[in-house]
Amino acid sequence: MAGPLKASFEKIDPVFGNSFYLEKFVDKSCNDKPQWLFHPEFEIVYISAGDGKRHIGDHIGRYENGELIFLGPNLPHLSYAPEGNELVIQMTDDFWGKQFLSIPEMQAIKGLFERGKTGIIFLDEVKHDIGEKLLAMSDMPAFERLVSLLSVLQQMATTEAYQSLNANGFAVEVNPQDQDRMEVIYAYVETHFQRVIPLEEVASLINMTVPAYCRYFKKLTNRTFTQMVNEFRITYASRLLQNDHLSIAAISFESGFNNLSHFNKQFKQITGVSPREYRRQLKNLVH
Repeated sequence: MAGPLKASFEKIDPVFGNSFYLEKFVDKSCNDKPQWLFHPEFEIVYISAGDGKRHIGDHIGRYENGELIFLGPNLPHLSYAPEGNELVIQMTDDFWGKQFLSIPEMQAIKGLFERGKTGIIFLDEVKHDIGEKLLAMSDMPAFERLVSLLSVLQQMATTEAYQSLNANGFAVEVNPQDQDRMEVIYAYVETHFQRVIPLEEVASLINMTVPAYCRYFKKLTNRTFTQMVNEFRITYASRLLQNDHLSIAAISFESGFNNLSHFNKQFKQITGVSPREYRRQLKNLVH
């Protein structure tokens, strides 16, 4: 049985001598457990090959033949378990300086950062053209790497081969106190999502009344707590659907839903397809 997803705030520090974080993963194990993460940096993820699932905020979808995605800050996302090489870049929008995005030459990139707040995927040949440039950056000295990143961001900003995910994540900038609170809440849901979680119970974790907690959570995440828990359950269920030996009814109850019809409704609302269709799509990707 697959274990529950981890939920955590991800602390990111650039390598000494660099203003942004870059890491390349080669032959990353597909058995690594996915994690549910958020962080205040923008993120670029390139996967060179393979098919799989993406879960960004309230968006759940699939990718084929690799993936190139640009994510905004504090947008909760499930870590990838790629078949191909993976390269990750994380940066703040002011890593060049507070005023850099305000100069005329940076207006296209400024627009990219704005669109990226709800997630962007890149399509067709463009994702691999940009992806190869990203992979090459891992072997570059610091200055050449910075120049190359600027060029990549400009290409991302000006190409028309992209699709906006319109994923909802945190609605406001998350300060350190909010990060700590959200980490507590997500970790608690990760442990208890298979049962009913009363609002009084979770509100007490961060010393709030239920009305104050509901307002706080909705302001910060642009969703209700119930919506977040259901998204977490559906993400877990989508992993269980890879196991042909489990019935959809069993997966429904294992994921914390006490009513099969409610599970089917929530699954389709969040993923766009029924659990049965989702399982069929998984089989088509494998064969």
